[in-house]
Amino acid sequence: MAKRKVIVVKLGTSVLTAGSLYLNKPRLVDLARQCVELKSAGWHVVIVSSGAVAAGRSALDKEVGNSIAEKQMLAAIGQGQLIHLWQSLFSLFDVPVAQLLLTRADVEDRSRYLNARDTLDQLLAHDVVPIVNENDAVATSEIKVGDNDNLSALVAILANADRLLLLTDQAGLFTADPRNNPEARLIERVAEIDEQIIALAGGSGTSLGTGGMATKLQAAQIAQRAGIETIIAKGEEPNVIINIQNDLTKSTKVIRFDAPLDGRKKWLLSGPRCSGAIICDPGAVNAVVKNGASLLAKGVTDVCGQFCRGDLIELKDLNGKVVAKGLIAFDHKEMQSIKGLHSAQINDALGYRGANVVMHRDDLVLLEYIAT
Repeated sequence: MAKRKVIVVKLGTSVLTAGSLYLNKPRLVDLARQCVELKSAGWHVVIVSSGAVAAGRSALDKEVGNSIAEKQMLAAIGQGQLIHLWQSLFSLFDVPVAQLLLTRADVEDRSRYLNARDTLDQLLAHDVVPIVNENDAVATSEIKVGDNDNLSALVAILANADRLLLLTDQAGLFTADPRNNPEARLIERVAEIDEQIIALAGGSGTSLGTGGMATKLQAAQIAQRAGIETIIAKGEEPNVIINIQNDLTKSTKVIRFDAPLDGRKKWLLSGPRCSGAIICDPGAVNAVVKNGASLLAKGVTDVCGQFCRGDLIELKDLNGKVVAKGLIAFDHKEMQSIKGLHSAQINDALGYRGANVVMHRDDLVLLEYIAT
């Protein structure tokens, strides 16, 4: 059975409101039409939709401030309005939609991650268009993904997507801020998101959304490592979604890494936040990155933070660069006792039987790949 073609389309607030404080319904009608056209071309479409606060503002029709509590109130009002609007628009084309609200807790917990993945899989199998948003009405800073750019990357991993399309108020990543520099040039292809590329992202975007180009690059980097191509484009361009698929519009394309990952490693990449880090010598880094080896205690030079057995932690080189992350077989105190030791010395150092490796290769995911 051939793998289904899946594209995740992230629609930012500035796109859905056309730069205003309220949803622009003609814009939404056209975006729905384009997504239906994509479906007709054989793609399965997942939408990550911002706009709950804007929808709430439209429904309430009164002046409201910008405090967290007030935004959560508007999101609570607007979330139902938003999904109802999407249902109405897609029903014009006889296409069913479903609402899926997520928080970070839904991807951090392995069983909840699998439940979300299975739900998405079934919706796509039955030709339903999932409409995904963060549950802003109840999410706190501890459980928020943070912004819908990063949420869209996690959704792309959940959906085993081929492409992630980030529609925003800019045509893509520029060499400088095009809003105040007429010499700014669009970067049409990014092979690797390094420090130089990140520096070009600048600050936040419009006051309407929660992120700017920086969060889009963060999302693209997550997707890139999972083998998903990301395209950043201007949402107000006519027929933008269809034209992107046919390479007919200017945009920034972030090339995917040739990094096929199994489901467990995709969860490690997308889900839990790291509890700490271990610093490794060049030999250990090379063995893990180049040879696909498990990490041994002998190669660990230092331990950072506090963590328990089974926690997700970062593996860094001597310069502090994160090269992998994975599930640790020892807690931070045990790691302090066994760092630099040969595997045969671990049991004597601890006084009890421990694992032979610090991090098994099946329990880690590399963050350094070679792009195709």
